[in-house]
Amino acid sequence: EYMGGTFQMRQLCFAVLLACAVYALPTLTEQKEIQHESPSLQSRRGPFLSREQLSKLPKESLVDLILNYTGTDRSLYKRPRHLASTYSIGWPPIWPQPASFQFDNTTTISVVKRAFVFRVNNPSADLTIAFEKYLDLTFPHLENDEAAQVRGGINEMVVTVANSRAEIQLEVDESYKLVIDNMSATLTAATQVGVFHGLETFSQLVQFDFDSQTYYIPAGPWTIEDAPRFKHREILIDSSRHFLPVSTIKHVIESMTFAKLNVVHWHLVDGQAFPFDSPSYPLLGKNGAYSPEERYTPSDVSEVVEYARARGVRVVVEIDTPGHAGSWCLGYPDICPSAQCNQPLNPATEKTFQVIEGLFSDLTGGQRGEGLFPDNMMHLGGDEVDVSCWSQTPSIVQWMTANNYTTDDAFFYFLQRTQAIAHKMQRDVIGWEEIWNRFGTKLDKSTIMQQWLPGSSIAKECVAAGYRVLWSTAGVWYLDYLQDGWETMYTAEPCDGIDDGLCAQYMLGGGGEQWGETVDTSDILQTIWPRAAAIAERLWSPRNVNDTVAAAPRIANFRCLLNRRGIAAAPYNNANARSAPPGPGGCFVQ
Repeated sequence: EYMGGTFQMRQLCFAVLLACAVYALPTLTEQKEIQHESPSLQSRRGPFLSREQLSKLPKESLVDLILNYTGTDRSLYKRPRHLASTYSIGWPPIWPQPASFQFDNTTTISVVKRAFVFRVNNPSADLTIAFEKYLDLTFPHLENDEAAQVRGGINEMVVTVANSRAEIQLEVDESYKLVIDNMSATLTAATQVGVFHGLETFSQLVQFDFDSQTYYIPAGPWTIEDAPRFKHREILIDSSRHFLPVSTIKHVIESMTFAKLNVVHWHLVDGQAFPFDSPSYPLLGKNGAYSPEERYTPSDVSEVVEYARARGVRVVVEIDTPGHAGSWCLGYPDICPSAQCNQPLNPATEKTFQVIEGLFSDLTGGQRGEGLFPDNMMHLGGDEVDVSCWSQTPSIVQWMTANNYTTDDAFFYFLQRTQAIAHKMQRDVIGWEEIWNRFGTKLDKSTIMQQWLPGSSIAKECVAAGYRVLWSTAGVWYLDYLQDGWETMYTAEPCDGIDDGLCAQYMLGGGGEQWGETVDTSDILQTIWPRAAAIAERLWSPRNVNDTVAAAPRIANFRCLLNRRGIAAAPYNNANARSAPPGPGGCFVQ
């Protein structure tokens, strides 16, 4: 029964054995006859020990004693390795948890690093890059060739993919199926993105035995059928509050792939700085950046977007208007109300919309799936718009009076004009939730609403009215809120109070927002990680995967995995995110 039990039962049984070692063994040390003790037990027991002798036994000798007395094979304690290792890494050792997985827990599957190859039916340049990447990530240590040769094992993965050059857009199929036994490993996917995710899962399953210096997969055989619950799983980065070099953004993108996050929401410009060199309106970046060096050329943007695309990650640009735009005035002051009151942007002059159209054309190429940002979604902001500057500027007051506009009417006019420009560029528009709070169903039905205000519940209203939604509520999924721990993020549910059918139809996903007021290259990764992993699992895994007790050892293990891969993930149980470890200690407990 012990050998045939589930993995959880084995853990429980061994816990009972340890309890016996602590509490029950002293009763066996009394030098008196134990009634009903069989001859076989007498032979295994050996000589009685006094309490004093017992108390001086080292832990391993104590374990030997109890295992010997109970007739339990020591291999269940020390071998195979997967049983011992899972006490610290949690189960399953995959983050985020797959949609469906089965493991028989009957076989430790040997994996041979030497000459390991990926054989694919439909090769592409992106898959070649991915295979090279995952050879390094899966097999980071030198292998004992002699031991591996004697032991044998799987040394290839057969990859079958229907479309290895799929366009990276919201609708791309990310599903995969991974089957591993002691003879083979097969990965099947509809697109190269599914292959990327399957390779990541495989890399997390493969473990290294430091004693034998060989690789293995625990608890096999495995069958994993996986796909994300939500299509849009983002991290927002903010390059206006602090400039983020291209290399830093690439590090963020690479780290995201380890948790199967798939969207960089790039808040490119804001009131503090305009770090992009617009070919159509070059003074925006020349005058609006913090310094000449803290700017992105169009080729810089293309490099980031291509780096992301080759890894299955979309890049959605945000140009926040009409608020958060004071930096625009440094290059083109006539599109702002006045030098003293410079935002929101001036709705009363055509020059404002000429600049917006030129900028949008630079970013999108004017065609769906084209331009510097080929993603079909574009974020136009619309948050925290204080229209008091319009009421204080005579020329804007005159324009509003001539058109019989209130300030809200002027805001809606601005919104319609900018959305029309984005639609002309064949982009689907995203807006922060304030535009819903002000205008509701007057908004174009194609508008995607992003919920963010603390305590907000506009998602319920939006989906009920047939609008698509992204969910990133502050106080829950804002990564710049350093006091919010991973447990808070893990238990948040985007579809609370929403009918399952509406959730499936209109809730696109959401993500963690890493605003840039207090982050730059020096601390961005440890502010994002490992808390963003909690958001990643909430957006990927089934809704009922939400137990923080079960997740704790798994997120600790994932944090260690990130560290081993060179990602500066902070201790998972920090009271304040990105704090340093409190003192010496192992990765799994900090």
